[in-house]
Amino acid sequence: MPARFRRERVLIVGCGDVGQRVAKPLSRRARVLALTSSAARCDALRALGVVPLVGNLDDPSSLRRLAGLATRVLHLAPPPGEGLDDPRTHALLAALSLRSAPRALVYGSTSGVYGDCQGAWVSESRPVAPFTRRAMRRVDAEDAVRHWGRRWAGDARALILRIPGIYAPDRAGGTPRARLLRGTPVLQREDDVFTNHIHADDLARACDLALWRTRAQRVVQVCDESDLRMGDYFDLAADLYQLPRPQRVARKAAEDTLPLMLLSFMSESRRLDNTRMRRELRVRLRYPTVREGLAST
Repeated sequence: MPARFRRERVLIVGCGDVGQRVAKPLSRRARVLALTSSAARCDALRALGVVPLVGNLDDPSSLRRLAGLATRVLHLAPPPGEGLDDPRTHALLAALSLRSAPRALVYGSTSGVYGDCQGAWVSESRPVAPFTRRAMRRVDAEDAVRHWGRRWAGDARALILRIPGIYAPDRAGGTPRARLLRGTPVLQREDDVFTNHIHADDLARACDLALWRTRAQRVVQVCDESDLRMGDYFDLAADLYQLPRPQRVARKAAEDTLPLMLLSFMSESRRLDNTRMRRELRVRLRYPTVREGLAST
């Protein structure tokens, strides 16, 4: 076979900030392809050593060229912004099923599928209980990935990564600085929720490792070692940036003043256990807690 077909071919679907962090080092070891809906992004992707493929997850007919193209697939594209299901993931999986399946499919989901756990420690075996529509769409995508993995059992392995809040100083909107400058309040301690985080570089490393160390039909939580309530997280950031700490308010006051999207994040409390990430993917965090990550440059 030609050399270009003997190399592993990794397809990244949803090659935004995290996908690009995966692609750059991976391109030195494998042939990396990326699906993009914008022809204008092709030159930037080529500069990363990536082969761009123009196609749109909202147009299933444009995805047929993906069939049999990649040996491994990293799916990081979000669902649509409305509805209760994720037709984009269904369309991608249908295209990948037209010919021989890739050896591994890794899907980047969200820890929001657990809903509110009232501050409890959460392992991957906990049943999902999505509270928001965006989490329901993710559950639909997860179900589709699992079904695809069962269909191709023996030939392909499917892995779901459940990801919390992604941050990084070099990521657009990737730190709390702007919110601190706006003076947005946080909940008083008795009403506050636990929050979970992962630095974008550590997430990219976990995605890369998952492509090669995938266990069939597995779910893995990707998060750091931080154990913080949301207000404490913003206090820590304020101290690092030498900014005033945010005002603490009761939940009732927050409900009267804050946007619904922000309130939804303040309504779910959980602490993620990353044991599987450490033992099975063997991820060694560069930024074990948000203190190290926010202080990095």
